[in-house]
Amino acid sequence: MQATQQLTEFLAVVADRPDEAAAQHAAVDCAVRALEADLAVLVVDGDVVAAVGLPVERIPAYALAEIAAGRRTSMEVDGTSYTVALAPLGGSSTGVLALGRRDGMFSVEEVTLLRGMARVLELSLQALQLIEAERRQAAENSRLIDSLQRRQRLFDELSTVQRAIARREPLRRILNLTTTSAAELLDVELAGIILLDTDDPALTSLVASHGVPAEGVSRMQRVPIATLGVAGLAIMGDELVAVDDYANSPIAVPEVARAKLKSVMAVPVHENGVVVGAMFAGTVAARREWDKAAQEMLLAFAEHVSLAITDARTLREMSQAFHDNLTGLASRSLFVTRMETALATTRSGGVAALLVDLDRFKVINDALGHNAGDQLLIAVAERLRECLRTDDTAARLGGDEFAVLLPDIADVEAVVPVAQRIVTAMRDPFDLDGRETFVTCSIGVAYGENGAQDAQELLVRADLAMFEAKKQGKDQYAVFEPAMRESFQRHLEMEADLRRAVLRHEFELRFQPIVRLRTGEISGLEALVRWQHPDRGMIPPLDFIPLAEETGMIVPIGEWVLREACRQAARWNTKRGGDQPLTVSVNLSAVQLDRADLPDVVRSALAESGLPARCLVIELTESLIVDHRPETLRRLEAIKELGVRLAIDDFGTGYSSLAYLRMFPVDIIKIDKSFVDDVGDMPTATALTLGIIQLGQALQLSTIAEGIEDAEQLSELADGNCELGQGYYFAEPLTTQAMHDLLFPAERRPELPVT
Repeated sequence: MQATQQLTEFLAVVADRPDEAAAQHAAVDCAVRALEADLAVLVVDGDVVAAVGLPVERIPAYALAEIAAGRRTSMEVDGTSYTVALAPLGGSSTGVLALGRRDGMFSVEEVTLLRGMARVLELSLQALQLIEAERRQAAENSRLIDSLQRRQRLFDELSTVQRAIARREPLRRILNLTTTSAAELLDVELAGIILLDTDDPALTSLVASHGVPAEGVSRMQRVPIATLGVAGLAIMGDELVAVDDYANSPIAVPEVARAKLKSVMAVPVHENGVVVGAMFAGTVAARREWDKAAQEMLLAFAEHVSLAITDARTLREMSQAFHDNLTGLASRSLFVTRMETALATTRSGGVAALLVDLDRFKVINDALGHNAGDQLLIAVAERLRECLRTDDTAARLGGDEFAVLLPDIADVEAVVPVAQRIVTAMRDPFDLDGRETFVTCSIGVAYGENGAQDAQELLVRADLAMFEAKKQGKDQYAVFEPAMRESFQRHLEMEADLRRAVLRHEFELRFQPIVRLRTGEISGLEALVRWQHPDRGMIPPLDFIPLAEETGMIVPIGEWVLREACRQAARWNTKRGGDQPLTVSVNLSAVQLDRADLPDVVRSALAESGLPARCLVIELTESLIVDHRPETLRRLEAIKELGVRLAIDDFGTGYSSLAYLRMFPVDIIKIDKSFVDDVGDMPTATALTLGIIQLGQALQLSTIAEGIEDAEQLSELADGNCELGQGYYFAEPLTTQAMHDLLFPAERRPELPVT
């Protein structure tokens, strides 16, 4: 608690200074007194800008650079030796805040406190630089009186927010003050701040608002990021997102559009450089073009929200005595400090960092509740301790992410047995209130030698390796290799392209006919999405659908596919007149099924298109059904009540179970292509496929054989009483025009002559 008080006093002293130079001198003076040091030095961009204990000109900046690089731990000035502890400063200017003692070392707690002071100083200097930039901008635009007055108001409002932070006012009050000020200066009816849930970062809550009705505030608690629309994109993309015409935007959330939102803009909110939420502003009276001045204003308010959140959470972390309250493991700050100490003091060999992330933790947490999730995290922490040596450190970095520090490791091969031991330990079942629960983990391993890498670089490498372990199927470990950085960069580029594709509407539908095997008549269509990339051309679903599900982009993509498929099928059925209407099948992802408003989305798509509900088939994978929660079944039953039919896709490849077929309101089973491939060639495959068909008949379910490619397969399946089929034997997935030509051959466009 003493450290927290010292950090509070430090912030109050620095924040009270009128300019950057005064804040710098106040910082070194306060730091040397708080930590009872003999010397305090602030270096910015390689120059000593402030010092206490010695004149600025006598400070050897080169010696501090040597210490920062890990090549020494002390320096000598005029015959006096000082043991030095330092903390880096980031932002627009780089530097260090260093303390020196003539006698004695600095403890881990003192170093951590020094880091907190450096972070507070960094944020305060950034705020002063922002204000100074605003002053310069106002001076440059002095001829524009209206602009000058607006910027002066911005300066006054931001100063009010800064004083509230310095006075240690409650965080909620500061956020409400910032939101109201932003709404007034931007002249908008709506403004708010949305933050990620600390226990489940996939969920968000509205924590401060202006102009949002009480009912809207209530609905915006623990909402998935992917359903937030503009604010969700700002969080996921870490960028400003501005929409001038919301009603006609492809990323509009229907419920919000119906609430008459005209224009909206959102910017990310950060804590220590990591996105933790978003700040938004919107209009309902009239459309608004978000000019550069408005964007900069919202960004300025968001920066101050970031400052307030970082300050509040820094103090809270200090009060937690550097350990995780739930598991008792080391906290992130203590883990990083110990890693830096290990890298600086190891004499031979090096240091290893392991990032341990639980697989499917969200499923368990959602299905069993947060109390069971906490029990699981405590049990995981205990198993981690059992896998380590006395001098090793285990930490919980947040959520379901853990870390392990192995000091004095000879080489990377010596780390592998530890990673294998942890992976194996996690596979044993966990007892959660008498319920046997299984969870696995993915581990990223990084090894560094003294002077070769710093702590942050080592953590980045471990994170890249963990990403690779996840990508390779989870429940395993991966050791960092340089190629992983390039692979991750390509992943990020693809993710950025995918986000732009949603905004630019780069997706197209393909339709594959579903045929009655006895007659050859087309009875339905399956709608399949394709991505027409402006540079890479057509990108198949397997290359972008997993990424879309991971990022939440599958929500707007999937909703567009549903609405467009219904519209097109309705047009074709109208044109067919009295013929039997076509059905259209649309695949549903697990992310979409997690949305509470899914039945409303389906109802809306049917109503807008005019397609009868009996003509729509929703396809689900077996794994999605196996991992279901009670809410899943309720949503599917609500969809069934609309008259929509449900199908299990790729049946037979996963966890086929009569219990699931009986429990879920399924109408159709689609036999996976892997079974159809061997029909006619392998008697056992034929018998198994025919058995699935008979199972469907016994349960009064329709059967569709996927992937039919030759006449022999068609004959065997038709003779086995399989009702329907699809595959390249009938047609590949066709463009809308090609599908139209197949359905209405008399209207087929003549091909142009070759010249």
